[in-house]
Amino acid sequence: MTKEDVRKKWEARVTAYRSSGEKATKWCKANQVDRRQLYTWMRRIDGAAASISVVPETTWLNVKVAPEAETRSANLNVKLGSAVIEVHPGFNPVLLRDVVQALQALC
Repeated sequence: MTKEDVRKKWEARVTAYRSSGEKATKWCKANQVDRRQLYTWMRRIDGAAASISVVPETTWLNVKVAPEAETRSANLNVKLGSAVIEVHPGFNPVLLRDVVQALQALC
């Protein structure tokens, strides 16, 4: 007997027990079924049914992506004599210092 055959046999037994309305002990004795096995198979069958029915349906939503707003960054102009240095956000401070020192030496 395959696993699938055994499962179908126990599903039929569990259905018969539940529809009988009898106590498990009485039904098992009348049908020559071990009560512990009946309870084990009831848990297996109920667990399999619960895991199948718990999966929710996937719902997809339409999403519109707005274009990125153009940001204007504040620039800084440093004037040393006739030289003008334009400094942007994220500048390299070490480089700026070196350039300013070089220009001061020339001016």
